[in-house]
Amino acid sequence: MIDVTKLLEKYAAGVRNFAGINLNGACLYRANLQEINLQSANLIGVNLSGADLSGADLSKANLIGANLSAANLIAANLSNADLIGANLSGAKLANANLQEITLNGGNMSGANLSGANLSQASLKGANFSGAFLNAILREANLRSANLSSVSLVEADLSGANLAGANLVGANLSKANLYEAILVEANLSSASLTGANLKLANLHKANLSRESLQELELEGSLVF
Repeated sequence: MIDVTKLLEKYAAGVRNFAGINLNGACLYRANLQEINLQSANLIGVNLSGADLSGADLSKANLIGANLSAANLIAANLSNADLIGANLSGAKLANANLQEITLNGGNMSGANLSGANLSQASLKGANFSGAFLNAILREANLRSANLSSVSLVEADLSGANLAGANLVGANLSKANLYEAILVEANLSSASLTGANLKLANLHKANLSRESLQELELEGSLVF
């Protein structure tokens, strides 16, 4: 395991490739690590709160239980990273690559994920309350996730699993929910103006019939 001080010294000297490094439990609070390569790194329980990781490569990294709250991860690559139980509340993740990440039980409340790609991500039970999730979520698993008051305007949720999800007060205007699974989802007070719900499964979803008017629901299973 490399010493944090040595890592920061090497980074300051221009080194960017730290792929596969072991930094389990390290404290890198508010560290400046722009465009660092931490691919496949062991970062279990690491404290990266407030760190600048914009443009960084964290693909396939082990970030179980990591603290990335308020971190700058704009345009970062976290594809296939393990983020189970991680804290990304208030993080900046605009245009980040989050394809096939595992964030089951994680916290992204208040995070900005505008333009991010979360296709086929496992987000079961994750907390996204108050987040900006105008993102690509094709075939993502959001089962039992907390999406209350989330902005999902024009989000691509085609084929996503939202069974049992909390979407109270969410803004799904112009969202693509083609073939999405919304079984027993709570959509009370949610905005669905212009949303595409063709072939979506809304069985036992909490959604007034009035709010379904003028929606694209051809072939959907409703109530």
